[in-house]
Amino acid sequence: MSRRNMSLLAGGIAIAIAVALLSPLASGDPDGLERVAEDKAFIEQAEDPGYEILQDYTIPGVDNEAVSTVLAGIVGVLVLGGLTFGAGWLLRRRRAGREGATGSPTDPQRPGARV
Repeated sequence: MSRRNMSLLAGGIAIAIAVALLSPLASGDPDGLERVAEDKAFIEQAEDPGYEILQDYTIPGVDNEAVSTVLAGIVGVLVLGGLTFGAGWLLRRRRAGREGATGSPTDPQRPGARV
């Protein structure tokens, strides 16, 4: 990975963690869809999700609600970042495997190759 890409990745993770640190300051009011469901009186028809990894954006066993929310945010950032990085890595490997079979763009034996 190039130095520029590593800087962008580190900056993105830093911003996401900073947002997670500010998450306890977010409004406790329901979000837009939930608010409309309450206002239009069909909230009782809502169903719970089939699974919840971090229920209500908290970490089980952490008593301080603000700290628990921040930790849940950081865990979410790291998990999503890891999944995204892993998917990118797999796609690069797959592309490299294809180029190895057909010749790379810089292969001088290949017509029209960049040298």
